[in-house]
Amino acid sequence: MFRIPDLKKKILFTALFLVLYRLGSFIPLPGVNATALKAFFEGAREGGNTLFGLLDLFVGGNFERASVFALGIMPYITASIVIQLLGSIIPYFEKLRKEGADGQKKLNQITRYGTVALAAFNALTITMWLTNLSGGVVPRPNFLFHLTGIITLVTGTMIVMWIGEQITEHGIGNGISLIIFAGIIARYPEGFVRMIQKISVDPSYTWKAIAAVVLMVLVTAAVIFVTEAVRKIPVQYAKRIVGRRVYGGQSTYIPLRVNTAGVIPIIFAQSVLMFPATIAALLGGDSPFWTTLKNWLSPGAVLYTILYVGLIIFFAYFYTAIVLNPTEMAENMVKYGGHIPGKKPGKKTAEYINSVLVRITLPGAIFFAFIALLPEIMSNRLDLPFYFGGTGLLIVVGVALDTLQQIESHLVMRHYDGFMKKGKLRGRSI
Repeated sequence: MFRIPDLKKKILFTALFLVLYRLGSFIPLPGVNATALKAFFEGAREGGNTLFGLLDLFVGGNFERASVFALGIMPYITASIVIQLLGSIIPYFEKLRKEGADGQKKLNQITRYGTVALAAFNALTITMWLTNLSGGVVPRPNFLFHLTGIITLVTGTMIVMWIGEQITEHGIGNGISLIIFAGIIARYPEGFVRMIQKISVDPSYTWKAIAAVVLMVLVTAAVIFVTEAVRKIPVQYAKRIVGRRVYGGQSTYIPLRVNTAGVIPIIFAQSVLMFPATIAALLGGDSPFWTTLKNWLSPGAVLYTILYVGLIIFFAYFYTAIVLNPTEMAENMVKYGGHIPGKKPGKKTAEYINSVLVRITLPGAIFFAFIALLPEIMSNRLDLPFYFGGTGLLIVVGVALDTLQQIESHLVMRHYDGFMKKGKLRGRSI
């Protein structure tokens, strides 16, 4: 892949901007005692039991270090998801979505404004939370701290968003996804070092470490398999004569992914279940009610596990219904002269696509619910000294596959064999 100058330039550009992002992750937020804040996080497991712990996972530990990039790219992602959901509910956003490049440009502008608003709100919440922490995290909790903190965090979010857009435009892969990817994998080397240190202290831990590594490889392979799995619905297009040319008359298929919703259901489920614990932490609730509620909704509790799996399955169906509209797909097929063999065009086609989606979404949601519970299993059974599985693993696998596919497309377009000599990534010509 380094034989092609254009591709080499894109890869080096992406690597350079990711390095700049990681360097910026170590610039501290003004007015915060980073040592005291890190001591607060040391007692909690990575990706702990509050929304702030989940945020710290996505921003690669920036929140734990009180970095200027503490908010990371999360406000932009949240704004993008909200705009996407509004596109299926509010006619104005639906109209913009169908206007092509001009409509997408307006949606991007609205998303940026939404990012600034969400970042400012999140920054205010974080500065208030930091001032309520004990241990001297904020030595001088005055108005100036809140003002500088909000300005710095919002600016950091906009810089990260700009870095992501530059990578998407001039680099390789999706810049926003690669930023999250870099933040998550940045934790792994330190975790493996701690694993080696455990082995040096307790040689009997060697077998647990070997079992953990083997399980990590198998689980990663399984996630790749399910992420790439699709249900192909055959579509036949009739011949059309436009001028002197004949169009159509070919067979193709609609690839419906087993996991259309991706990692979104896990994020939504975690946010819902972690909200009570976060409110208790913000309000300093030590009453019996808050204590009992936190115990019931803590990772490992039976009620937490049941609600977690149920919410993941629910949000998988909910988000799939928003992203894929069988009625709209059936109408587009009719518009271009296509039909599914054995199914009448229109309503019957929409019902068939919907029934297929209902059947394939359930096993995918159950599998990803298992992956979401994997960090707890790995920590309790194998005493793994770092966070593996769950949301982080799904994001890492998804971003890696997407980036490899883009590299493959560059290579195949220039008549190279591809990134790997054996095996084919989805989308590569056979």
